[in-house]
Amino acid sequence: MDRILYTAMSGAKQTMDRQAVVSHNLANVDTAGFRSQLHAMRAVPVQGEAAHATRTSVAASTPGSDFSPGPMATTGRELDVAVQGQGWIAVQAPDGGEAYTRRGDLQIDGDGVLMVTGRPVIGEGGPIIVPLGAQVSMGADGTLSAIGEGQGPEALVDVGRIKLVTAGATGLVRGEDGLFRPGPNAEGEIAALPQDEDVRVVSGVLEGSNVSAVDAMVSMINVARHYEMQMKVISTADENAQRANNLLSLQG
Repeated sequence: MDRILYTAMSGAKQTMDRQAVVSHNLANVDTAGFRSQLHAMRAVPVQGEAAHATRTSVAASTPGSDFSPGPMATTGRELDVAVQGQGWIAVQAPDGGEAYTRRGDLQIDGDGVLMVTGRPVIGEGGPIIVPLGAQVSMGADGTLSAIGEGQGPEALVDVGRIKLVTAGATGLVRGEDGLFRPGPNAEGEIAALPQDEDVRVVSGVLEGSNVSAVDAMVSMINVARHYEMQMKVISTADENAQRANNLLSLQG
C-alpha cells in the first residue's frame, strides 16, 4: 500500500511536468529552428528521513532536447538562413555571454544591429552592425555584404561574418531563455565555442521546428490518460486502506 501511494503520487507529479513539456513543444510547432524537448521517467528509491524499503518515487530521467533537423522551407528572403549540418548561430545572451540557436530568421533593428530571437548576432568582433537602408546579402560562410542606399553593385562591402559553431564533446544544453549553451568543463566553467570554418548556411531558406504536431497531440492524449490512471490508483489505494481499517476495527 505504501509503495503504491508513493509511486502513483510522484508519477502523477512527473506526468504533469511531462504535460508541460509536451504543451511547450506543441506551442512551438511553427517556431523556426526550434528543437523539441525530451522527457522520460524512471523509478528511484525515496531518500532522506522518509526513506523506507517499500517507498519508491518517480523522477525525470535523461531530460534533454531532440537535435534532429527540422524541415526546410524556401522563403527567398536574403536574411532567412538555414544552418547546414550540426552548426549553430552565435548570439549575445541576456547576461552578456555567448549562446547559440538554430533559428535563422534574422532581422535588422532600428540601430542597424543584426538580431535573431531578440538577441544580437555575434560576429568576429562582437555584434554585427549593418548600415541602415542598405541592401544586404549573405554568403555561404556567413559573411554579410551590403550595398549602401543609392549606391551601385560596385559599392558592395563586407560588414561582418556571423560566428558559426558546432557543439563540442559535452553537447549543448537548453537554457531557460530558450538558447543553447555548452556544458561546463572540468573546472565547472562554460566556455564559448570557437568558430567552425566548415559550417555553411543557405540564404533564402528557413529551417522549421522539428516538432511533429501529430506526435505532440498523441503524446498529449497519452499523458492525460496516464495522469487519470495514476489518480485512480491513488483513489483505489485509499479505498483499500479504509476497508483494511474497517476490518481491523471489527476484529478489535
